[in-house]
Amino acid sequence: MQISRRTLLSTLAAAPLAGAAPTPGRFRVSLAEWSIHRLIQQGKATNLDFPRIARENDCEGLEFVNTLWASPTAGYIARLKRRMAETNTKAVLIMVDDEGQLGHSDPSERRKAVKNHHKWVDIAAELGCHAIRTNMHSNVTPKTPAENETVLNYCADSFRQLCEYARQASISILIENHWGLSSDPDAVVALMKKVDLPNFGTLPDFGNFPPEVDKYQAVAKLAAYAKGMSYKCYFDGPDFSETRYDFQKMMKVVEDSKYSGYIGIEYEGDKLSELEGIARARKMLREYGI
Repeated sequence: MQISRRTLLSTLAAAPLAGAAPTPGRFRVSLAEWSIHRLIQQGKATNLDFPRIARENDCEGLEFVNTLWASPTAGYIARLKRRMAETNTKAVLIMVDDEGQLGHSDPSERRKAVKNHHKWVDIAAELGCHAIRTNMHSNVTPKTPAENETVLNYCADSFRQLCEYARQASISILIENHWGLSSDPDAVVALMKKVDLPNFGTLPDFGNFPPEVDKYQAVAKLAAYAKGMSYKCYFDGPDFSETRYDFQKMMKVVEDSKYSGYIGIEYEGDKLSELEGIARARKMLREYGI
C-alpha cells in the first residue's frame, strides 16, 4: 500500500513525544537490513545499496543479513566497504541464518554448524562489526523443563566453541529472541549463564515473543546481557500507529537497563512500504531524543 507524502508527514507529526530525552550519546541508530528485504528480493535494491539507504534515513549503523548478500567474496566485501566509506556508515553486526542448527542433538551437526559460522565471524571482523547475531535453533522441540535443559546444553556446547573462535577476532556472538526456545527469555538467560563468556550476549527484539509472554518483562530480562537492541516495528494500527506494544513504555525499559549502543530499526509491517516504515521509525526515535 502506497500513501502520499502529505499523509505520511502528517502521520509522523502526530507521533508521541517523549517526556525526557535519553542521556546524550548513550544510544545511536542503526538499520536492520531485513527492513528492506522485500526490495532486495524483488530486485529493486541490493546489499550494496544498503549503506546508501541507511544514510538517506539518518541511520549511521548497518545491521546486515547474510541471506541478502549476493556473494561473500573478497572483491564483493571490498566493494561493500567502499560503499560504507562513501556514505559514512558503520557496520554494526551481521544477522546469520541458514548456517546449521547450533542446538542440534547430533554433535557432528553442531560442529558443522559452528564451522559454517566461522566465515561470517571473519567477514564481520573485516567489515568492522562488533558482533554476529546467531540462532539457538534445534532439531528437537522441547516440551518439558528437562527437555529445555537438554537443548540448552546442546546450545551451550556450540556457543562456547563459536565464542572461542570469535574471541580471536574481537567479535561477540549474540542471541536474538528469534522464535522457538529463544523466544523464552528465561531460557535465553539460562544459556547466558551456562556459556558465561564475555563475548556472548543478547540482541533483544521488541517483537518475536508469543502472545502469552510479557514483552516488557522479557526485554528487561534480555537487556541485562544485551550487546545490541532491535526496534522491531509494524505500524499496522489506525493512522499507522504501533499496536503490538507501547513504544514509550518499551523505550523506558531500554533506558532503565544498563544497555548503551545502537538501537536497530527493523520494520516488518506491510501497511506502509518498507522505506515509509523506516522513515516513520526513525522519526519516532528522533522525537524520543535519539
